[in-house]
Amino acid sequence: MDTEAVRSFVRAAELGQLQRAADELGVTQQAVSKRIATLERELDVRLFTRTARGVELTLDGQAFLPHARNIITAADRAITAIKPGSRALRIDVLGLRSAQAVVLHDYWRSHPEIDLDVVTLRVNDPRVAVAAVQAGDIDASFRSVTDPATLPHDVQMIHAFDSPLELLVGPRHPLASARTLTPSQLRRHRIWVPGIAPRSEWAEFYDQLATDFDLRIDAAGPNFGNEVLLDILADSADVATLVGSRDRYIWPANHDLRRIPIVNPALSYPLSLILRRENPHPELRAIIDHLGRLPPPPTPTWRPSWATTPRHSGEDLDRTRR
Repeated sequence: MDTEAVRSFVRAAELGQLQRAADELGVTQQAVSKRIATLERELDVRLFTRTARGVELTLDGQAFLPHARNIITAADRAITAIKPGSRALRIDVLGLRSAQAVVLHDYWRSHPEIDLDVVTLRVNDPRVAVAAVQAGDIDASFRSVTDPATLPHDVQMIHAFDSPLELLVGPRHPLASARTLTPSQLRRHRIWVPGIAPRSEWAEFYDQLATDFDLRIDAAGPNFGNEVLLDILADSADVATLVGSRDRYIWPANHDLRRIPIVNPALSYPLSLILRRENPHPELRAIIDHLGRLPPPPTPTWRPSWATTPRHSGEDLDRTRR
């Protein structure tokens, strides 16, 4: 099927006039008419009826229009897929206050010329993000697949950076005065992490963390968002939570919350980057190099067994391009 004929049909349908469609497409009205006539012969239906004001869709034309739009969208996506430099670099992050977003913002502030589109897919299953990368809807995603063997052959996962955890508590909590804490000091204290979704990478992370250090990690109750969580911590003498050292949290001054680093070992949440193996967006190289220059977590460090191995990220992308 001639995609330019389909494009002409879509614009004529949306504008209601062949001449306006021709002007927008940069061709003559006669060319648009011929394209549509050819398309009608191919489909063996009439798509338009002529009116005094222009053209109107027939019932068959109305039925075909949404599918025609999908054809054009797919064609345009196929073209941009082989011309990645002509579009914004689109990267998925878990949230706009997450460590990934903070790191990307720091990079963008130093490189404001980059055309960067930061999105949040708002899905818990990392396989959905993998599918979006594979389809070309996004260029990369800060997600981790805990079993890399399940990744499609045309998608890869590389280490991005580690995010050491901190304990976040209110002023009445018994650990509030500590400058640092060890994992053993967290035992017997309730650590509330609402919103641990089944099948998510963070569910597996917290399961392994609780098992390895005998911690009371509690995900009970509904997740009403960070603001409610911070309010609860400010008033509680027995509830704490875990946050990443680079995660951005803002609370009223009278909350007097404290972020306490965890050491010996540091508890490190491993962040990975999922991207296509072939023809990655050219701006990704500089961002991956930037991630590779971030300071490593303190040593000794605990990481879950499924974490990707830290290595020089530029080498990962070199292998992608070969």
